[in-house]
Amino acid sequence: TLQDLNFERVAVLFNIAAAYSQLAGRESRTDKEGLTKAFGALQNAAGVFSHLANHAAECPAPLTLDLSSPMLTALETLMLAQAQECAWHRAILSHMKDANVARIAVHAADLYARAAECAAHPSLAATVPPAWPDALRMKHLYYAAEAQYRRAQDCLANARYGEEVARLLAARELCTRAAELVAQDARWAGRVGASLAGAARAQQSLVSGNCDRAVRDNDVIYLDPVPSASSLPAIAPYKLAQPTVPDSVENPGAHLRDDDLGPPLFRALVPFVIHQAASLYEDRKDQLVANSLVKTLDEMTADCESVLASLNLPHALDAIQKPVGLPPAILVGADEIRSDGGYAGLKYLLDSADRSNANATGLLNAAEAALTEEAREDQLLRARAPESCTARPLSSDLTHGLRSQIADYRARLQAARTSDATMRAAFNQWEPFLAALSSPREELERIVPSTTVNPITDPHHCRIVERLHQYLAEVEIMKRERLKSVEKLKRLAAEDDVTPALNEEMQRLAAQSSTPIMHFELHQFEDVFAQRLDKYTSWKPYISEEQEAQSELLDSIREANQAFLIARSSHPLLQKREQALSNLEQAIAAYRQISFNMHDGSNFYASLEPEIMSLKTQCIDFAASRHLEADDIRSTSQHTQLNQPQQPPQPQQQQQQQQNSVWDPSMPL
Repeated sequence: TLQDLNFERVAVLFNIAAAYSQLAGRESRTDKEGLTKAFGALQNAAGVFSHLANHAAECPAPLTLDLSSPMLTALETLMLAQAQECAWHRAILSHMKDANVARIAVHAADLYARAAECAAHPSLAATVPPAWPDALRMKHLYYAAEAQYRRAQDCLANARYGEEVARLLAARELCTRAAELVAQDARWAGRVGASLAGAARAQQSLVSGNCDRAVRDNDVIYLDPVPSASSLPAIAPYKLAQPTVPDSVENPGAHLRDDDLGPPLFRALVPFVIHQAASLYEDRKDQLVANSLVKTLDEMTADCESVLASLNLPHALDAIQKPVGLPPAILVGADEIRSDGGYAGLKYLLDSADRSNANATGLLNAAEAALTEEAREDQLLRARAPESCTARPLSSDLTHGLRSQIADYRARLQAARTSDATMRAAFNQWEPFLAALSSPREELERIVPSTTVNPITDPHHCRIVERLHQYLAEVEIMKRERLKSVEKLKRLAAEDDVTPALNEEMQRLAAQSSTPIMHFELHQFEDVFAQRLDKYTSWKPYISEEQEAQSELLDSIREANQAFLIARSSHPLLQKREQALSNLEQAIAAYRQISFNMHDGSNFYASLEPEIMSLKTQCIDFAASRHLEADDIRSTSQHTQLNQPQQPPQPQQQQQQQQNSVWDPSMPL
C-alpha cells in the first residue's frame, strides 16, 4: 500500500483500461455491430494504456511489475492487435476485396508479432501468463498466412498465376510452422486454446487445397513463372487500429457533471470548522423557523379551528342551509355502518364475545376441577397409606405452574369481561341511534327533523346567516394563504445553504491574516449568521399582522354567531335537527370505537381459546397419570398387607374393623 496520489491515479487508469478490454470481450463477434463496439473499446483500452505509461513515468514511488514500461507496452500492443483483428472480422462480414482484407490481416500479424516480442521480455517472466507468448505467436502466423492467402486470391482474380502460386506456397509454409507449434504445445504444455488450434488446422487445410490446385493449373495451363518468396512485393499494411484516449480520461475535469461522470467526489469537502459552523447555523435556523415562526402560525390556525368548533360552525349553518338530506359525514358514516353489518352485526360481536368468554371460563373451570380432584385423591391416599407415599411428590408442588397459568388466564378473562361490559354499556347508550343509522338512507332522512315543512323566511335571520357565511369564507381564505406562507417559509429554509457564505468568510479572514496558518473559531462567523438569519426575522411583522387580523375576524364571528343563536332560538325545529345530527355524529364515532374494540376482542378470544384448551388437556392428562400412579400404590399396599401374618385382633381393633366394614360413599370403590 502506497500513500501516493500519483500511484492511485496510475492504478485507477489501469483499471479503466482493463474495464474497456472487458467491455470488448463481452461483445458479439458474429455481427458488425458487436465487432464495431469491440473495435472501439479495444482502441480505448490501448489509448488508456498509452496514457497510463506517460503518467507512470511521473510517479516517484516504485511501481509493481504490472505497471512497468515493458508490461504497459505489451498490453497496449495486444489491445491494438485485437482491435485490428476485429477490423479483419468486420471486413470478412462486409465482403471486402481480398486485397484490402490482406492489408488488414498483415497489420494484425505485425501487431501480434510485436506483442509476442514484448511479452517475452525477461522482466515479465513472472508476470505474463505462460500461455500468452505461444498464443500470440500462433496469432502472428495465422494472420500472416491469411494475408498471403488473401493476396493470392487477388492474384488469381487478376490473372497473376505465378504470384498466386508463390503466395500460396508462402502461406502453406506459415501454416506448417503454426501446425508444428500446435503439435509441440499439445505434447508438452497444452497452452494453446482448442479454438485457436482448430482455426489453424482449418486454415492449413484450406491453404493446402488451394495451393495444390494453383500449382497444378499453372503447370498444365498457365505456365506462368513462379517468383521466389523473397522477391514477392511486400503487402502494405492497412492500419485501422489506433490508440484512442477517451476525452473523459484525458480531460476528466470537463466531464464532472451529473449527466456524465457525476459531480466531483470531494466537492463538498470543506474544513471541519465549516461543518461545525454550518451545523450551528442550521440549529439556530430550525429554532427560529420551526419553533418560533411555523409553530406560531400553526397554533394560530389551531386556535381558529378550536373557536369555530366551540361555536358549532359551520355545522349549525349546514343544519339550516341543507334542511333536506343529511350532511356528507353522516351519510358516509351510515354507509360504513351498513356495509360493516350495522346494528345487528355489532350486537352479534358483543354476544359472541360473551359466549367466548364463558366458554374460556368453562375450560379453565374444568382444568381447575381436574387439579382439585387430583389433590383430594392425593390427600386421601396419603392418609390411608402414608408409608407408600414417602417418595411420591406432593400435588401442590407439581401443580404450582399449572395453577399459576390458570390464575393468569382468569385475570386476562376478567379484564376482557370488564372491557366487554364497557363496550356493552356504550352500545346500550347509543342503541337507538345505531339502529337508525343501520336503516336505509331514506328512512334515516325521515327520522332526522327537517325545516322543509316550516322554512325560515325571516329577512333579519337570513342577513345574519349570510354574514356568518361571509366571515367563514374569509377564514378559509386566511387559512389557505397562511398555508402558502408556511410552505414558502419551509422552502426558503430548505434551500438556505450557508456553506458557500462560510467559505467566503473563511477566505476573507485568511486573506486578512498575517500568518499562513490560522486557527478559526465559531464566533468568527457570527456576522454571517446574523446576516443570513435576517431574512427570517423579517417574517415576525407578518405574524403580528396575522394575529391581529385573526383576532378581529374571530370577534366578528362570535358577535354574528350570538345574533344567529338568538334568532335561531325562536325556531325549535332547528334545535331538534341540530341535536339529532349531533347525536348521529356521536353514535357514528361510538360505533367505530365499539366495532374496533370488538373485532380486536374476537381476535383475542380466537387466539386465547386454543391456549386454554391446551392447558386444560395438560391438567386432565396430569390428573389421569397421577390417578394411575395412585392405583398402583394402593394395589402394592394391599398386596403387602395380605402377605403379612395375621394377628388375633384386639377388641379395639375388632371394633375398628367392624366400623371400617361399613361402606363409605365418599371412599373410592
